[in-house]
Amino acid sequence: MKTPISLSIDDVLFGQLFTHLFPDDGDEHGAIIAAGISETTRGTRLLAREVFLARDGIDYVESKRGYRALNTDFIAEVSQYCAGEGLCYLAVHCHGGRDSVGFSLVDMSSHERGYPALLDILQGAPVGALVFAKNAVAGDIWSAEGRESLSHLTVVGTSVRRLFPSPQANPRTSDMIYDRHARLFGDLGQEILSNLKVGIIGLGGGGSLINEWLARLGVGHIVAIDFDRIDISNLPRTVGATRRDALALLTASGIPWLQRLGKRFARHKVQVARRVARQANPKIRFDAVVGDVLDEATARLLTDVDFLFLATDSIQSRLVFNALVYQYLIPGVQIGAKVPVDSHERTIGQIFVATRPVLPAAGYGCLDCSGLIPASRLREESLTEAERRAQRYVDDDDVNEPSVITLNVLSAAQAANDVMMMFTGLYEESVELHHQLNFVRDRQLSIVERNVNQSCPDCSNHVLSRRARGDTWRLPCRSN
Repeated sequence: MKTPISLSIDDVLFGQLFTHLFPDDGDEHGAIIAAGISETTRGTRLLAREVFLARDGIDYVESKRGYRALNTDFIAEVSQYCAGEGLCYLAVHCHGGRDSVGFSLVDMSSHERGYPALLDILQGAPVGALVFAKNAVAGDIWSAEGRESLSHLTVVGTSVRRLFPSPQANPRTSDMIYDRHARLFGDLGQEILSNLKVGIIGLGGGGSLINEWLARLGVGHIVAIDFDRIDISNLPRTVGATRRDALALLTASGIPWLQRLGKRFARHKVQVARRVARQANPKIRFDAVVGDVLDEATARLLTDVDFLFLATDSIQSRLVFNALVYQYLIPGVQIGAKVPVDSHERTIGQIFVATRPVLPAAGYGCLDCSGLIPASRLREESLTEAERRAQRYVDDDDVNEPSVITLNVLSAAQAANDVMMMFTGLYEESVELHHQLNFVRDRQLSIVERNVNQSCPDCSNHVLSRRARGDTWRLPCRSN
């Protein structure tokens, strides 16, 4: 396996596990985590899909070689389940203490006795053990390639936090340009942002705003995906775009062959976004991807990001975004604006702006559960050029679509602040990231309660859901 090796778990599962391990009785308790796996150039992430809590005295019993151990029948049952589902097997127990933890010699000896056989049962899928203290976790991970320690555990929720085997070194003092940031969330918060890898799908109005703001926040790595080019019509709503980027001298010449030449060689939106980001933060790592997230090779560039923004409005892109969030346990948000127009009366309807956070926990709900990925629209887009056209705000070909970047600001600002607050720990525990609809003409903000489908193919506990499946499942992209 590629290193470093980490484990991601949603806050709902983590809460169940933590409550079981630490019921304030001072005793030791056990469990097993079944996890998917994802390998990229950033290392290997294990993705917690299910937690099997070991019952004291039945599944977690006195041991001849140590204090307590998982019952062999419990191990056999769960390991066979993991083998059948293509999941990793991680045995869990707790020790005393708070901020540091490690395995005992007895623990390590038991791994050496049992894990080679478990590797055979799981047909080479990784197996291992985790030991928890209240604010720390250590791991011993075995695979066909060898044995490695767990780097850290990431708990994904309204606040995204990491647990390590022992306290980490104090962060270095932030660059002076971030002094005002550090006064809000400290040098540690700024260091967290500098280590983030963030994906942005769509670099038009909303996406281009988010791109600049993230760069100015000091986010260290951005992956920007868009196939579109700059033209005269999108100049006012693409941050940093110029008439030179649009080759306006050619496209506005009135000469057809020069216009075609200008449209063909105008600068791509992601190239402008890269320039804007580097002007804001010369140290940023920026991947400007000219492509479509509906192509699997492009979508897979996002499987190891820490957060994902969807700033397009095609239904197929929502489908892929939704799958990435749950299959790889990546928190994300979909943003957009809608300006309805009556094609007969030529009147503007109720303008609204949407900010829809999606957290990858079972029972949280997703875009599909909320009815935002209708099958009829998916069929329409797959049969027509609507994959591009559906990103427009008006469905009538005879009406020029209204689009103003100030509308995008309302959704993009909330989404960008969500990232800052989630990763620097500024959100209160009671905060819930509901979907928000901002009705601009009425100046009314509406909170939309989550819908949950217990059989959802993306976010549910259903045996056929893609949640935390990682690399073993294909993304819902178009075939090559």
